[in-house]
Amino acid sequence: MKPSRRLFLKGASALGFAAVTGTQPLFAAQADGFELAKLPYAFDALEPVIDTKTMEIHWGRHHKAYVDNLNKAFAGKVEWLAKPVDQILKEIGEVPAAIKQAVINNGGGHSNHTHFWNMMKAGGSEGPTGNLKEAIVSTFGSVEKLQALMTSNGMTRFGSGWTWLVKDPTGKLSAYSTANQDSPLMVGRTPILGIDVWEHAYYLKYQNKRADYLAAWWKVVNWKRAEELFA
Repeated sequence: MKPSRRLFLKGASALGFAAVTGTQPLFAAQADGFELAKLPYAFDALEPVIDTKTMEIHWGRHHKAYVDNLNKAFAGKVEWLAKPVDQILKEIGEVPAAIKQAVINNGGGHSNHTHFWNMMKAGGSEGPTGNLKEAIVSTFGSVEKLQALMTSNGMTRFGSGWTWLVKDPTGKLSAYSTANQDSPLMVGRTPILGIDVWEHAYYLKYQNKRADYLAAWWKVVNWKRAEELFA
């Protein structure tokens, strides 16, 4: 299956902001399965924070494997293939028990990574503005304190997982980490920022220095995307 941008053309309800902002949705499904969308930038765009080879392997092998395995899990289940992956994760309790863990692992991997690519941009952004900044300061005290908390959550996540900034259905922010490819969507939370702390996300450049990776990651944050997700 060739990478395609068709994932960006359907499924506005998956993120809930496209109709308001005009931003293209990240996910969609079709009758013959999910597809791996192209990165929104070149492989070397995030240098020196994330090196080219890591991006090539992370997107082209790891993310592709999640998409391929998600399609295998849903083989022959057209009613599920018709749904955006974010919607599936929100409805994870309704997924057949025999494939539920595979969907958590691979649907979560597909969703988490697609959000992750779009939460970054070449050169990063100045910082949050508007309502998101106000909510961060109100909840955490400052943007810097949020960054410190997310970094701490990433450092204390044993093994593989993610560190997140999320909002609940009332718009309240919180920050925590999840294991493996578990998605905040499964517990009714919307990802605003997420940092992949699986070793494959950083090991080629940073080896076992997860702290250095987490510190550098803030230099490539796409705060505009975060603001759209918050909205």
